[in-house]
Amino acid sequence: MEANRRISDAGSVQALAMSFLTVSQQAAIASYRWIGKVNKNEADGAGTEAMRRQMNLIPMKGVIVIGEGEMDEAPMLYIGEELGTGQGPHLDIAVDPVEGTSLMAKGQDNAMAVIAASERGSLLHAPDMYMKKIAVGPKAKGCIDIQASLTENMKAVAKALGKEVQDLTVMIQDRPRHEGLVREVLDLEARVKLFSDGDITGAIATALEELDVDLLAGTGGAPEGVIAAAALKCLGGDLQAQLVPNSRAEYERCVRMGLSEPDKGLTIDDLVRSEDCFFVATGITDSPLLKGVRKLKDGSMLTHSFVAIGGSTPGFQFIEARH
Repeated sequence: MEANRRISDAGSVQALAMSFLTVSQQAAIASYRWIGKVNKNEADGAGTEAMRRQMNLIPMKGVIVIGEGEMDEAPMLYIGEELGTGQGPHLDIAVDPVEGTSLMAKGQDNAMAVIAASERGSLLHAPDMYMKKIAVGPKAKGCIDIQASLTENMKAVAKALGKEVQDLTVMIQDRPRHEGLVREVLDLEARVKLFSDGDITGAIATALEELDVDLLAGTGGAPEGVIAAAALKCLGGDLQAQLVPNSRAEYERCVRMGLSEPDKGLTIDDLVRSEDCFFVATGITDSPLLKGVRKLKDGSMLTHSFVAIGGSTPGFQFIEARH
């Protein structure tokens, strides 16, 4: 690969992550005025346009490989859209301008602007569809199996963590499709932590001990799965997944996008095939991970962000900024 296309040195990864931090900050600030306005389309549009505008200032040749938008769904950041100045590293980008759009529109917690990026050709290229996921933190890395039952996975994770199974906390999205998973957890006398939307936060929580989550399980959006995989790769955690085509058309679209076996199990290295990746998120409303945007009396805005960086010097940091 040509030198100007790579981001392998630590300085480049760090610099790019900081450039993308500005992107998520601007998206969160643009979405702020729509909190509690019960208009999720306007909220999503504001976040999307801010992201697009800021990403086009970055010296890169980026392309959206997985996200919520399709080419005919303006103003969404659509799959295949090219971003950046056209000069510099070639990047794959996975994005959710407003994760938890419905929550934000209703004035509820757990909304944030999120982006993950990696070297070109390294992020899973797939449609916006359902994806089955299981995620854990660093201490349980290598112990999960998307093909096994949640019960089997919980027993393996408990052993890796040196815990009794009943002492585990499992994060699951509160949806009728997950009733069986909830029952499995309760049958093992473990704890369930239900959430309404936004499984990226749940995945990251498994890697941060202070958030007291041992495992995330369930079926949600594929873009969020890829974004979460990038975050966990930077944090040393683990995530396995499986696309869930709901129709023959979805299955065939996966095949056209290069997935010859759309419903096969995917490891974290299938989802993110490079160590040179990074993840950034900025809170829009409060969540267990981040504080939401705050407007001060002088008109300035406060943002709270999380940045995780892979590569040769992996790590993460929380950043509070005044704009």
